Amino acid sequence: MRGRRTALPWLLLAPPLFVIGALLLFPLGRIVWLSTREYGLRELVSGRSEFIGFDNYVDLLTDPYLWNVVLLNTVVFAVVAVVTTVVLGTLVALLLVNLRVVPRVIVISCIMVAWAMPVVSGTYVWIWIFDVDQGVVAQALMNLGVIGQEGHNWFADRFWFYAIVTLNIVHSGFPFVAVTVLAGLLTVPKELQEAALIDGAGPWKRFWHVTFPVLRPVFAVVTILSTIWDFKVFAQIYLMPGGDVSGSDVLNLGVWAYISSFGNNDYGTGSAVAVILTLLLLAITIVYLRSLFKDDEL
Repeated sequence: MRGRRTALPWLLLAPPLFVIGALLLFPLGRIVWLSTREYGLRELVSGRSEFIGFDNYVDLLTDPYLWNVVLLNTVVFAVVAVVTTVVLGTLVALLLVNLRVVPRVIVISCIMVAWAMPVVSGTYVWIWIFDVDQGVVAQALMNLGVIGQEGHNWFADRFWFYAIVTLNIVHSGFPFVAVTVLAGLLTVPKELQEAALIDGAGPWKRFWHVTFPVLRPVFAVVTILSTIWDFKVFAQIYLMPGGDVSGSDVLNLGVWAYISSFGNNDYGTGSAVAVILTLLLLAITIVYLRSLFKDDEL
């Protein structure tokens, strides 16, 4: 009887798990297979390819462009974007939890507009804001005399390019963090906050020593999801002026994989880049989970 009860949940989960596994594992296996082969436009047409083992990975790992440009862009941008998104979302959640019901609903409705905006539309809004001579920022700086009438190309500089991308990502990502953290804040027992207040703890100490320990699983979820999303950002970089140029100093792993595959017709190299990105995300997720939770909490 006990064995049947144990097996029943797995029997019920088997069909969706099979579908999910097929949808995820087959493409992943296909990418790993392509990454070990010489697969270009000729092989795509003929359907034949040559097995070259780990040559694509060796070429990538010995390429200075990977270490000095692509990987640096991916990691630095993701760290800045994740930290900024989580911090801003948490601050907004702390604001929301202190509002009355009606103002809270209004504020949540407003910030959810940013989250619901399509990625392409949101990216072009930021491109328009920072347009060389007709953008809002350029016009404001021209009126202040900071820049000349010729304007300024923000997208030509690596730092400013990623600053704009970070604004785009944070603007579209903080509502998810805010609403998720707000849901967690509403579950924190008020008795804990009141006890800490009686003991003389300030706002920061109450948050760090009372609220944060209770919400550690919530922060784990939003941080891991934000990390995965920001490490594999594609459209927000590819659609920016100069973000789709092969050899550019603003490419990240996601865009580089796409350009290598479909721009240069080197599907083996592009697949190898995608595998490296997947392994990097998996490693980051495992390390973060192990550092955040104790073994008995997993």
